[in-house]
Amino acid sequence: MPDTRRQGDAWTVAAAKAHLSEVISEAQKEPQTITRNGRPSVIMVSVEEWQRRVERKGSLARFLMDSPLAGSDLELERLSDGGRDIEL
Repeated sequence: MPDTRRQGDAWTVAAAKAHLSEVISEAQKEPQTITRNGRPSVIMVSVEEWQRRVERKGSLARFLMDSPLAGSDLELERLSDGGRDIEL
């Protein structure tokens, strides 16, 4: 009987449910894709990987100050129209 746990590089929902412990073990090493109806649906990652990806790296102010456009004296012109009238 062939190994039906994985479909290519992904797990089907049914296989992931049946082999949850193995999916978790594999997710500790690398992200695991779970498909639904043949299409990628979710990716399971370790807590360490998730925290690394969502960790804030600086502030918005720092991001803007580090921009290549910072200090370029770029002049932007905006339209001076007052918008449009709408009925409420």
